[in-house]
Amino acid sequence: MNIEKLIRAAQEIEKPELVLKNGKILNVFTGEIVSGDVAVTDGYIVGIGQYSGQKEVELDGKYVVPGFVNAHLHVESSMVTPQVYSMEELKHGTTTIITDPHEIANVGGMTALYDIIKAAGASPVNYFIMLPSCVPSTPFEHSGAELSAEQLELFRNEPGVLGLGEMMNAVGVVGLDENVIAKIKAFSDMVIDGHAPMMSGKQLNAYACAGIATDHESITFDEALEKLRCGIAVLVRDGSASKNLEAVIKGVVEKNIDTSNLAFCTDDKHLGDIVKEGTIRYNIQQAIALGLPAVKAYQIATINAARIYGLKHIGAVACGYRADMVVLDDLEKVSVTQVYKDGVPLCEIPEPVQIQFRSELLNSVRYAPLPENAFEIPVRDEYSVIGLVKNQIVTKHIKMTHEEVMQGLRDGSVRKLAVIERHHETGYHSCAYVKGYGLKHGAVGTTVAHDSHNIIVLGDNDEDMFRAVEELKRINGGYTIVCGGKVVDSLPMPLGGLMSLSGAQEFIPRFDDFIELAYSMGVDKDIDPFITLSFIALPVIPELRLTDCGLFDVIRFSFTDKEQGGNT
Repeated sequence: MNIEKLIRAAQEIEKPELVLKNGKILNVFTGEIVSGDVAVTDGYIVGIGQYSGQKEVELDGKYVVPGFVNAHLHVESSMVTPQVYSMEELKHGTTTIITDPHEIANVGGMTALYDIIKAAGASPVNYFIMLPSCVPSTPFEHSGAELSAEQLELFRNEPGVLGLGEMMNAVGVVGLDENVIAKIKAFSDMVIDGHAPMMSGKQLNAYACAGIATDHESITFDEALEKLRCGIAVLVRDGSASKNLEAVIKGVVEKNIDTSNLAFCTDDKHLGDIVKEGTIRYNIQQAIALGLPAVKAYQIATINAARIYGLKHIGAVACGYRADMVVLDDLEKVSVTQVYKDGVPLCEIPEPVQIQFRSELLNSVRYAPLPENAFEIPVRDEYSVIGLVKNQIVTKHIKMTHEEVMQGLRDGSVRKLAVIERHHETGYHSCAYVKGYGLKHGAVGTTVAHDSHNIIVLGDNDEDMFRAVEELKRINGGYTIVCGGKVVDSLPMPLGGLMSLSGAQEFIPRFDDFIELAYSMGVDKDIDPFITLSFIALPVIPELRLTDCGLFDVIRFSFTDKEQGGNT
């Protein structure tokens, strides 16, 4: 920032480089809409009022709002590289993203972090990083790497690093786990993100005392309100699988709750959904439709997020702030007509150049040979079954008799599920039953399995499940659908088994076709075929999960008895 240059331009001692003329400017500090011009020099806003510039753009009364901030996300969940992802965010008005690369870090450890930080520097948006706190997320599964407090501290001063990413081991926090506390202490002077689904009462108080600043896991308003009362900022989430915005914002509107400690986020959203809807743009639209005043919705989407994360010069159309702006035809419809990043219009921003990722990240699917009975589940009088919940990533712990499970296998309501370790060829694998997925016949498989990203395969017969596992290794990770012993289709994602190396125009139609293929094979329309599947292995979200080590009861925070198949 050349302060002298900005001061001269603000007084028109030197003509501002760009002036947006005759706009309706949202002031997020006062909540006012002010008519006037926006003057820009050297990528910063230098004046609001009446200005003439070296270049002038007539707005004819269009609205000017700050660039949106996506307060918590995992780029890996878009299934494309950071450069491709960032460009799609920018097209819908998001100029700042705050990412936690724990997905790729769970596969590639420090190598992955170095490459992702390099990719961040080549991004067209403000790309901030929260260092992954939970690699692995828990000790109840095998991931590709482990990151200690000492290792994470090596990245503290890297460009764009804001603090410590979501502390998913909430039990470890309140239980004073030595390694968890070491990480929190190492970043106590920086922002620490939380992850505390359904945590309440004294445990939540303890979690807040650890210095946790945010949480994005509230699925009800009451849960969000309790966290707000603890001083924890609530990141209101709406992604491809987790859609919590309606429940939280409805409560905010009904109770007229102060919104200054709320921000919007997506957490996990498919690239195809981003292209159709946008991210934070879509969250703003939904919030306004639910009765939240438009100005408050924009404050949540901009200055609130910037303040929560301590981002100077971001989140406002005001003097001294970066010229990250969105021009709108309609404030309530959030109809984007132009996006400016550092004063440069989107149409003049070149497509970013892809960085070269290291070979170990491109060849990450390695599993031990599976025995012939790998997917057998011993007969029992009663089983613990993973019950899927429509449009959510939480699950239910269902008890089913042997007869009920057999009937479910016949009518398609129950399917077999397996998780296979794929990083170090340990041979770990485990099986269980899942209810509510809806596949008629065949198997689906993926290497996207939050957060350790082992192989997940679901099917109605062992032959197709074995074939799906083999195919995932052949393509170096991604998605596959198998039926009748043959691969119906596969979608390679060789970067860590999580991301495609294709551009958006190539990837999105392939992905859309793949999802429709899954639905055509009977997957429930209220279940995202692969995002839902990918979260089944995450043992930090209630109630029942399956990892490569066994069936895990998140409420009890322990494995169930050895009732299921596999080597556990």
